[in-house]
Amino acid sequence: MTAFDSTGLHPDTLAVRQAVPRSQFGEHSEALYLSSSFVQPDAATAARRFAGEEEGYTYTRTANPTVTSFEQRLAAMEGTQAAVATASGMSAILLMCLALLKAGDHVVCSQSMFGSTMKLIGGELARFGVQSTFVPQTDVAAWRAAVRPETRLLFAETPTNPLTELCDIRALADIAHEAGVLLAVDNCFASPALQRPAEMGADLVIHSGTKFLDGQGRVMAGAVCGPHALIEEKLAPLIRSAGMNLSPFNAWVVLKGLETLSIRMQAQSAHALAIASWLESHPAVRRTFYPGLASHPQHELAMRQQSGVGGAVVSFVVGGAEAAAARASAFHVIDSTRICSITANLGDTKTTITHPASTSHGRLTDAQRSAAGIGQGLIRLAVGLEHIDDLKADLARGLDSLK
Repeated sequence: MTAFDSTGLHPDTLAVRQAVPRSQFGEHSEALYLSSSFVQPDAATAARRFAGEEEGYTYTRTANPTVTSFEQRLAAMEGTQAAVATASGMSAILLMCLALLKAGDHVVCSQSMFGSTMKLIGGELARFGVQSTFVPQTDVAAWRAAVRPETRLLFAETPTNPLTELCDIRALADIAHEAGVLLAVDNCFASPALQRPAEMGADLVIHSGTKFLDGQGRVMAGAVCGPHALIEEKLAPLIRSAGMNLSPFNAWVVLKGLETLSIRMQAQSAHALAIASWLESHPAVRRTFYPGLASHPQHELAMRQQSGVGGAVVSFVVGGAEAAAARASAFHVIDSTRICSITANLGDTKTTITHPASTSHGRLTDAQRSAAGIGQGLIRLAVGLEHIDDLKADLARGLDSLK
């Protein structure tokens, strides 16, 4: 079978069609290759393939046809030359850092990033001599001022988890490239269905495939997308040694999830906008965070940068200024739901609800949570595909009974 020609095709078509060539059996759905190793035709061919002198599959920790299909499809959708798949979103971030950074190097990150990302870069990597500076997500001047001679990477997440703050990707790309360093963007919340950071100057694009790429909360997966020089020369050799690779089964599940990504993101984003608008007018809600709302401080940037769509994640604040009372109010709203799933995962077709201060960002210090704007009254809602009226009624059960 000949390789798929993706020239000139739109991302929605690539999401359905990009994959490795069909086998001799002509399967229509991409094959799932559940094999830890691959038989070689002879010893000389095996030697060449293990040495990297000839293309061919040898061992699934190195490469697997199903994983390759996922990598090719995601790279095509992101508009990058290549991608490498990993066991989770956090392993994708770890792979990037281990491949590109060494003791004495410096990273500039948003102070509003996912809690585990902040712990990994600011805590675990610091033990190995990697320095980091966390700056306000929306302050371009702060990003520029934080760059040092030893800086090697700028790392942003847009929109952020859970307050949906954006960064201006083009502006950060300019800062990074003027300094001769790389810009990596975590595109988990928007996905390539809404936002393609590489087109705005990002060098690397990070994904937790566990979220919207899969779309049904089934498996763990991650990926890093970028140019051949970085993916194949820097990241891929490390993953072969470190074993952070994605399993073929999980790759196949997410590969199929990519086929419906665009229509899911459009539908879930439309639901999220309706819910956010309703929350914004509810008397028990002190503030609503959603890029699709005109009240969002970066609404214009979001409409420009995210294909005119706000995404599927909404956060809102309940309760008063007193932390204990705010936490109690948030817990009351969450515990009053009957449809929403109380879980910290997101990107599912089922709506999920969580309390970030005690879950996804629970391991951060009080100072780190305060800097990130994550208070005890904050609730994050990742909107799914249930009927809007049912979701409103589910949330109203707790909101209407707040004292």
